[in-house]
Amino acid sequence: MIKINLLGVPKPKRGKRSGGAAPEMGGGGGEGMNPLIPLLLAAVVCAGGVYFVYNKQVNRAAEIANQKAIAERENRSLSEVKATFERKQREAENYRRRVEVIDQLRAAQAGPVSLLTLVGDTVNSTDAVWLSKLTDEGGGIKIEGTALNVHAIANLMSNLQKTGYFKTVEMTESIQDEKPAAENIAAFNFMITCEVNRTAPPPAQKS
Repeated sequence: MIKINLLGVPKPKRGKRSGGAAPEMGGGGGEGMNPLIPLLLAAVVCAGGVYFVYNKQVNRAAEIANQKAIAERENRSLSEVKATFERKQREAENYRRRVEVIDQLRAAQAGPVSLLTLVGDTVNSTDAVWLSKLTDEGGGIKIEGTALNVHAIANLMSNLQKTGYFKTVEMTESIQDEKPAAENIAAFNFMITCEVNRTAPPPAQKS
């Protein structure tokens, strides 16, 4: 029987192997990029990033430590300035208190003398009035004397009020003397109570 090959391709003979090379698969038989190279590149990039972040944090920590040291030095300096200021302030306060005590002692020492001088000058400047007794009653004084008439007593009270050293000036007694020093001359014994004005400055003592 005769067989006809319609494809036109010679049919390989049996028993003979083709001497041609096997068809290539995969484009050249394994000549592509090694898969380890991308992994190495990624590892290097990660290592570089970690080193950069670590180095930045180290520098930041050093900067913070430096700023802390500067702040501590400034704090110590301010503490010394504060301590010096407080010491000076205490010294000034102690000095002020000593001055106040000295002034108070001087006022207490010169007060009665200045008050006596003030009342004496006021009586002397008032006509027809004579001072017989002056009593210090702590918060005020009591003045006893003699006047030729009631108008002279009123003038004395007005003059005492004008000094500004007394808060109130009141007449507590006014009696006509039954035995005047001279005939046909009337005399009135009086008693005046004066309350000292604590807010007024002490009377100046004449030099």
